Amino acid sequence: MPTHIVKSMLIKAAGNKPKIIEEFVGLANSGTEVVSIARMRSPSGWLEPGQRPEFDEYTVVLQGALRVRTEDGVIDVEAGQAVVVARGEWVQYSTPGPKGAEYVAVCLPAFSPDTVHRDD
Repeated sequence: MPTHIVKSMLIKAAGNKPKIIEEFVGLANSGTEVVSIARMRSPSGWLEPGQRPEFDEYTVVLQGALRVRTEDGVIDVEAGQAVVVARGEWVQYSTPGPKGAEYVAVCLPAFSPDTVHRDD
């Protein structure tokens, strides 16, 4: 039987500016361990600490642009584009552009504060 998720849950975001995270599926909102699906809205100038997560992250940018910094370089992901970051890879997300960004993030397995491993 399908599970109807009628409301997202707001999750506290890391970073230098307020960012809105609405988790629809995942540990916090639906108790789902295998995947998390969340809509993110980050303001211009937002920057979060680097991290080395224990999950794969698939991100689709809906509006604006998301900057993805890795040990290999920087990728600017524009609206209508996506990026995949493999588990165990160091990554830092930011939205330096004037519009910030709105995007959907899917994590396999689900995002957890215990498995994101943010930099100090």
